[in-house]
Amino acid sequence: MAQSMEQAKTKLTKIVENLEAAYRDIRTSGANPNMLSKVEVEYYGCMTPISQLASISVVEGRQLYIKPFDNTVTKAIEKAIFACNLGLTPQNEGNAIRISVPPLTEERRKEFTKLASKYAEEAKVACRNVRRDVMEGIKKDKETPEDVRKSQEQDVQKMTDEFTKRIDQICAAKSKEIMSV
Repeated sequence: MAQSMEQAKTKLTKIVENLEAAYRDIRTSGANPNMLSKVEVEYYGCMTPISQLASISVVEGRQLYIKPFDNTVTKAIEKAIFACNLGLTPQNEGNAIRISVPPLTEERRKEFTKLASKYAEEAKVACRNVRRDVMEGIKKDKETPEDVRKSQEQDVQKMTDEFTKRIDQICAAKSKEIMSV
């Protein structure tokens, strides 16, 4: 049983890590290179992440500066950014691309906060699924005495509650970050 508790803890940790990774893609107030993490560019017939084709830096907190490693791909990067529907307008400077990142409107901030809440709820559902699987394993184990099984069930519930609380804290922090001007 100790092994499945460890497996459950590993799965729950992975769920929280995935939530944090998803939150990195949600835009807050300033420019952030992660905003382009989902952009893929067609490069020699293959879809390639933009981060493998160019360096992305933040200029003055409100601009992204994309410097391709190969200048022939600049047009393709510009086209891919338009195609991703990020609400950003790239400006091609020949050998580099600049993107001015406008400040978020109140309405857009609320949309991003709802998205953050949705991701948190999905993470909590995943946590409950892990709990359910472990609980089923405990109930099927008829060799373990009843009082030990009850104790194991309480431990699983306690661990699930801790991770759910952590998810709520991460969501609250991200929502606060999104709503701050």
